[in-house]
Amino acid sequence: MHKVDFNDKWIFIKEVRQNYVQNEITDGEYVTTPHSYNGIDGQSGDGMYKGKCCYQKKVALTAEELKEYHYLEIGAASLVSNVYINGELAGGSRCGFSMYRVFLNPLLKVGENLISIVVENSRFYDVYPLMADFSFYGGIYREVSWITTKALHFELLDNSRDGIYVTQKATKEGIYELKIKGRVINELCDGLESKMVVTLLDKEGKLLFSETKNITVADKEDFELTEELNQPRLWQGIEDPYLHTLKVELYQEEQLVDERSLEIGFRTIEITPDKGIFLNGKAIKLNGVSRHQDFAEVGNALTKEHMEIDMSLIKEIGANSIRLSHYQHHDYFYTLCDRAGLLVWAEIPFISVPTTADKENQNAKDQLERLIKQAYNHCSIYCWGIQNEITIAIENEQIYKMVKELAVIAKTLDPVRYIAQANIHSVANESILNELTDFVGYNLYYGWYYKEMKDLAVRLDEFHKVRPNIPVMVTEYGVDTNPRLHSYTPAVKDYTEEYQLLFQENALKTFQEREYVLGGYVWALFDFGSEIRNEGGTKGKNQKGLVTIDRKIKKDTFYLCKAYWSKEKFVKLAGSRFVNRHEKENDIVVLSNVEAIKLFVGEKLIGEIKDKEPKKTFRGVKLESGENFIRVEAIDAEGNCYYDEMFLNYVKEMDTSYVLKKTEDKTTVTNWFQKFDLTNVQEVAIKEGYYSTFDTLEELYKNEEAKAVFKKYFGEVAESPQMAAMLGLMTIDSMSKRSRFNIPKELLSVINNELNVIPKN
Repeated sequence: MHKVDFNDKWIFIKEVRQNYVQNEITDGEYVTTPHSYNGIDGQSGDGMYKGKCCYQKKVALTAEELKEYHYLEIGAASLVSNVYINGELAGGSRCGFSMYRVFLNPLLKVGENLISIVVENSRFYDVYPLMADFSFYGGIYREVSWITTKALHFELLDNSRDGIYVTQKATKEGIYELKIKGRVINELCDGLESKMVVTLLDKEGKLLFSETKNITVADKEDFELTEELNQPRLWQGIEDPYLHTLKVELYQEEQLVDERSLEIGFRTIEITPDKGIFLNGKAIKLNGVSRHQDFAEVGNALTKEHMEIDMSLIKEIGANSIRLSHYQHHDYFYTLCDRAGLLVWAEIPFISVPTTADKENQNAKDQLERLIKQAYNHCSIYCWGIQNEITIAIENEQIYKMVKELAVIAKTLDPVRYIAQANIHSVANESILNELTDFVGYNLYYGWYYKEMKDLAVRLDEFHKVRPNIPVMVTEYGVDTNPRLHSYTPAVKDYTEEYQLLFQENALKTFQEREYVLGGYVWALFDFGSEIRNEGGTKGKNQKGLVTIDRKIKKDTFYLCKAYWSKEKFVKLAGSRFVNRHEKENDIVVLSNVEAIKLFVGEKLIGEIKDKEPKKTFRGVKLESGENFIRVEAIDAEGNCYYDEMFLNYVKEMDTSYVLKKTEDKTTVTNWFQKFDLTNVQEVAIKEGYYSTFDTLEELYKNEEAKAVFKKYFGEVAESPQMAAMLGLMTIDSMSKRSRFNIPKELLSVINNELNVIPKN
């Protein structure tokens, strides 16, 4: 197989207005893939283009070149794409986060060939994600490659990446079984004699085994080899991410015609409901971060350099695990995780609301198959996530069926790895949903969207009490934070760095104190694009990141996590962006993984603290009028000194730029229901054949009387873009179970009193 980049000089046009499948684009612009047409507007909050675009390119081929076999590989194109060769459909994909290949030979000709790729990121009611809190960027946002093969080659069209699947598992003490499976394709009519040579090398290049297998391939031929290794050096996560190299070479008449070179690791993972997670028999806590794949101004069209920047920040913070949300990520990033020793939660975008347009849920199944087949050989991946908050609109038997089917598919494709899911907080501990995967995660935002920070511990303890045999972790937790905002008295929804610091500290201590909690994934490591958002003083972005979307500002909480997780010694003064202080006495917070800390104001030693707490506070530090030079020193056990410094201004009046200007929220008003009479409300006995709060909003809107009742109480809520995907699922009853709607149970009876007299047709 010969693979070359096919990224340069694509002609691109937005808003397709004519048939560019057959006609050449005359008024487009030249672009290079990866490319997204929402790099700017997908993060602006001022409206994001969603529609068809076209990429076009010509390639000239000789008669000799057409004797070989040609494929086009598209790294990913969002959300739906189709490839046309000389005006004819060659293939396409409705899995916008997965790689796909198209066989080209039947449509290629000698001379010039016109390649057109039409990409669309409009809403599709049978393509996931249907609704989510992130921007659905459009474009051919990963690399494009041209693949040329001989007649004999490894499988390229089974939705996998390598055509080869490598499975390792421990069979007994120190003995590991390595199973290599795959398929060889013969494009000719006659059977071909071939041989495969499989070799395994350690990191230093030492040969651990070599095996040759002769095979005759008539059309396609499956193969399987199994080897045993005694005491291989293990992949030990971030402590020692040791990788071996597996080479699989395919020969025809002693000529090498195809090959694969894979980095693989040997490791065992055990997840328990009471003692947590074990890597190679050693108990670890998952100190995890979550990551979306976008970057400032380029959307999701990341280069390898962008991904390497992200990995450097993950290494710096000291995380040992990462949740790659909420879809399949770039294969290179999984490779970086292999090499860095990060345990990876990989998942599909079966998120928020299920399709009502496809009862078979085929798109979720297709995306799961491609994720598993394409990422199968990455040893960093320890679980497949099959749903995220899929019960936002409703929880019912149909959803249980969908999740169960996905779990079965995942186990069939990969019997070795764990199957996981991430539930919204409203899923009851007793829910059947929690029984459908090997372990569960909950996305818990206590102290931000609902209740108080301390309720995080209460909820986890309650779950463990009710479900002692189900391993549990926290798959999301976090608060939106604008690093320009600050407060002496941090509080919920003030978007300050100081509140994020308190919130994160509570979560980390909660996980640390509970052996049964597998760990947590902070939401998120980086701010990310979310076209629907306008809060915290910024539009178009979710600001729950510990680092800004341009990767330029590390918020204070980044260093709190680093102090908890990293072995790299450091010290950091929190509050360095809170420069103008209007109170004379200030608490100075120091974040460090060094025990001995000294604080200075100017040349004056203010105090010393010596303890193991990652967050240390010097209370009541007095500032002088004007500029104050603050310096902190940390001295480790070996006598090495680390320091940080900042300037604080003691000012007479509060700097109001640190305080978020409150704007009227026109969609949610606290106690909005008070304008309705809820006294002496009697429960209504629901009559069959009449509308009620249990009918979907879609059903209510089909009847003008029922629609009028809904709009009387909820206005235009059902007509918002965010609700569009939920109309066929959401009921007034299910709305009442969501804290954002703030619906008292008495109001349900009042509404039913009006709905339940309207007959259904």
